[in-house]
Amino acid sequence: MPGRANPAGPGQGCTLVERLWSPWRLQYVSKTGDVDGCVFCEALNSAGNAHLVVYRGETAFVILNMFPYNCGHLMVVPARHIASLGAASPAERADMIELTSLAELALSEVYRPQGLNVGMNLGRAAGAGIVDHIHIHVVPRWNGDTNFVSVVGEVRVLPEDLDQSAARLKPVFERLGTHSVDGRQ
Repeated sequence: MPGRANPAGPGQGCTLVERLWSPWRLQYVSKTGDVDGCVFCEALNSAGNAHLVVYRGETAFVILNMFPYNCGHLMVVPARHIASLGAASPAERADMIELTSLAELALSEVYRPQGLNVGMNLGRAAGAGIVDHIHIHVVPRWNGDTNFVSVVGEVRVLPEDLDQSAARLKPVFERLGTHSVDGRQ
């Protein structure tokens, strides 16, 4: 670890190891193969991960990423289970872009990021973790948010848990949007 002297001296084979406990990552790193069902459909249609849904539009919704890159990492997802933009109706595509714009506004207000990554990974080869239900990632970014822990240890340090993120974002989406999380006008 930078800044820590090796007590045995340089090159003496003794390495200090720092531990960063992140037990919430166990669910992610211990996954084997594909999961049954669709996490997006489950979140929209059952109580399991419904608390991660921060906003519902006409044909799409906004959900917190269960394994975020940064605090506030959102995904805009069509309510209908579809695998490509070509399969989306014009109304679904329009709603997804509208909700992406709303996500930009909400994240800017709540987290004050210095930038945002917005994008899609279509297909496993392109990096999609969930291949058969398209979604747009909206990730707040700050200068220096990639540090040695992320680069060397392949670990992200997140100062806020998902329930805290949801509690901060839902009221802002409610105020900025035209629909509530419960689907009310």
